[in-house]
Amino acid sequence: MWASWSRRLGALLFALAVAPCAGASPAGVPTTVEVTLAERTVRVDVYRPAGMPRGAVILSHGFTRSRATLGGHAAAIAEAGAIALTPDLPYTFDFRRNARALSELVATLLAGGTFGAPVQRVVLVGFSAGGLSSLLAAGAPGVVGYVGLDPFDKVEGGGALGRDVAPGLRTEALLLRAPPSRCNAQAVAAPWGGLLPRLLEDRLIEGASHCDFESPTDWMCRLACGETDPKRQDVVREGLLGAVERWLPRTP
Repeated sequence: MWASWSRRLGALLFALAVAPCAGASPAGVPTTVEVTLAERTVRVDVYRPAGMPRGAVILSHGFTRSRATLGGHAAAIAEAGAIALTPDLPYTFDFRRNARALSELVATLLAGGTFGAPVQRVVLVGFSAGGLSSLLAAGAPGVVGYVGLDPFDKVEGGGALGRDVAPGLRTEALLLRAPPSRCNAQAVAAPWGGLLPRLLEDRLIEGASHCDFESPTDWMCRLACGETDPKRQDVVREGLLGAVERWLPRTP
């Protein structure tokens, strides 16, 4: 009897392990590869479009989160014709090294080989702490746009890491933000809106929680940061896809 229950339990755990994430597109099943970034081996989920990619988008997760929490956005971007990558960031607290990892990933995409044919244009998207690391890497060669999804900034000394870098960034940028809350450090990155030289829009989504910017999010985020709303999530997705359309134009 115990053996029978063990087999049933094993089958259930296997089914849960291979089940697709909620919120992901049916066509958005990624391939997972291991690469070395900033001297650490990490996993990267790769979402491929149906045809030749119009460019690439790298989506970076938030603090203590994982690549899976941006899979829904990545699947939608792949459906729009770009290759989308969601890496597990190699460092928890070291935003500069995470930025280095993202710059190395951009260089790999430009060179081609690991992820297929080389691309010429890359967009960086970052949620929360991933938004800070993506901002720090947004000046890398080949990066044509930056999207901050309710980004976080690290206050240090008499300034802040992102606030100090923002005025010198020459890459076009879009900010999609939530009102101040404990989960975005009371909108600590809000000053970026007045500092980024090529800012397209600094959009505050009224009533949004921090979790509205993940896709898919989970109960842990909702418990800590507030409930999500499909309409607010649609605003985030539309802004993100609009940026992809602008920065990764389709080839005639």
